[in-house]
Amino acid sequence: MNSLPTYRWHLAPDGLATRRQLRALGLRPGGQDVVAEVHRPRRRREPLVAYLYRVDRAKPVRPMTPARTAALAAAMLARRTCPTCRTDAGYCIPRSLGMCVTCHDTPSSGKDTS
Repeated sequence: MNSLPTYRWHLAPDGLATRRQLRALGLRPGGQDVVAEVHRPRRRREPLVAYLYRVDRAKPVRPMTPARTAALAAAMLARRTCPTCRTDAGYCIPRSLGMCVTCHDTPSSGKDTS
């Protein structure tokens, strides 16, 4: 059995928040331990569990530096670039296709049709 205090969905006390709630407030857990958990019941399955952190001990989110912004932009460009036609598709290339939809639907794309 877990030694953490457990609350039902929507019944956690004020001053505790999940990671997503902290992020919406511009905060992060900042290395603190989990202080409680919330259980959300589901039909015919185990309940969902969300871990709670103290808001007063949370730290501000680290700001994006220019280097991190540039690295993120480069990574997203790589995800949008089709390896077949080498163009920016404008969307993330589906991993299931491995190329943009236009190249996938073109008969001369070099894929095996048999």
